[in-house]
Formats: sequence, structure tokens, C-alpha cells
Amino acid sequence: MSFFTLIFTLILFFTTQSFAESEKEQYLAEVQKIWDGLKPQRGEIKLLNGVATLTVPDEFFYLSPSDSETVLTKIWGNPPTGENNLGMLFPTGATAVSSGTWGVTINYEEDGYVSDENADDIDYDDLLSDMQESVDASNKQRAEMGYETIQLVGWASKPYYDSLSHKLHWAQEIQFGDQTTNTLNYNIRVLGRKGVLLLNFIAEMDQLYVINSQVDTVLNIAEFNDGLRYADFNPDIDTVAAYGIGALIAGKVAAKVGLLATILLLFKKFWFILILAVGGFFKRLFR
Repeated sequence: MSFFTLIFTLILFFTTQSFAESEKEQYLAEVQKIWDGLKPQRGEIKLLNGVATLTVPDEFFYLSPSDSETVLTKIWGNPPTGENNLGMLFPTGATAVSSGTWGVTINYEEDGYVSDENADDIDYDDLLSDMQESVDASNKQRAEMGYETIQLVGWASKPYYDSLSHKLHWAQEIQFGDQTTNTLNYNIRVLGRKGVLLLNFIAEMDQLYVINSQVDTVLNIAEFNDGLRYADFNPDIDTVAAYGIGALIAGKVAAKVGLLATILLLFKKFWFILILAVGGFFKRLFR
């Protein structure tokens, strides 16, 4: 390499670095402006679908479905979530573009009354083995389709069902492909007369301790409205769901929306890597 070629290469490198840094700062400023335009809420909040009410303490704030959609799509780069989005919860002090930011999505599935009759009979170790076998069996097809394989490492927090409050929570540790950092899939389910409230944490594996310390608070935030509580079930007129507690964790609903937070987290992780990367390589690669 000649002297002039070396000088030109160095100038080009530092110019590209400076340009990328400027773009990053501009983007972060725009994202912060969007975040600052959101309207955090606390206190008693009636969800738009009319089935439940949130009581949000000072440690958290709630974002409406429209504000949540803004966070998920414009800040974290996810596709639209659809009509099932009932808003999100964030811990007080959460910021727009910190990789440590975590939140809780809120959804509702009206599939009927989920019987907890056999809840005490569930062997969660056996259930985990069945789930792991199911995940392993699907990996061949995933690989053939060009997708990363998934490994269900185990329970990050073993399922627990409170028969008095009719609330269920559990967490899974999941590995995607060869990623060295595993993903946390933390779930809360609140059982009601006609369906289930689904609260899914968007968080990373190293945030498990923080999430565990906040679970009790989050569990107390959401309650079904009068007439729609679990105790209001009328077997003469109400529909019974085709699944129970075990299938709620591993079956129909879990397959349908249980990994939503995991999917959103992957977009969030990717987005932070992309916007915080310095250098023209990422700009060219993803253009």
C-alpha cells in the first residue's frame, strides 16, 4: 500500500466513523423526542376492552395501546401488534433507548373459562420434559426452513398457580441458535370468567432477579371487573375453555401468544445493536 493510499484510507475511515456517530446521535435524539411525547399514566385505569381494571402504583407507569404501539414499532422496530394490544407497563425511570429497559405487554384472550380443577396434580418437571421434546422435534423443520433452532433450557422460574387469586406465573430460559446470551420468557396469566389476561415481560435473562422482585407488584396490578371475575362463572350459560392450567402453559395459548414477548425482545435487541453500532458497516449491511 502506497503512502497516499494509506492516507486516503485513514481519511475515509475517520470520515465514515464521524458520519455514523452523527447519524446515531441524531437518531437517539429523535427517539428520545418520541419517548418524551408519550403520556404515562398511574392510578386506576380501565382497559379499553372493558374486561379489566389496572391499579398502577408509583413504581410503574402505564402506556395506552396507541403509545405502546409507538414504543413497539417506532422505537423498537417491531411490526404492528394488532387489535389485541391493551397497553404496556414500564418501571418508573425506564428510558427510551437503554438496553436495560424492560416492559410488560398486556393482552386478552377470550376462549372461555379455564378450569383449575386439576391444577394441583400437574407435575411441572414432566411438563417441562414434554415441552422440550416438542421444541426439539420442531427444530428439524425450522432448520430446513432456514430459521434458527430453539432450545428450551428449562424453567427460569417454576410455574406457580394461586388458587385464591386465580393467577398463574412462570418463566422459561430459551436459547436461540448459537447465541451465547439466553432469552427470558416471563409470563403472567390472570384467569377470568370468559377468558385470560396475558401479561408478558419483555426482558433479558440477566434481568431475572429484577423481574422476580417485581412480580408480586405486577400480579396485583390487573384485576377483572365485577361480573367478569373467575368467581362469577356460571356453568349454565358460560363457555368452558378446551384447555386447563397445564395447556395454558404449554398448549394452545402458549403457542399462540406465549412467545410474543420473546419475539418482541429479539426485535428490541436487534434494534439496539443496530442503532448503537458505530461505523458504516451496519449502515451498508442493513440498507
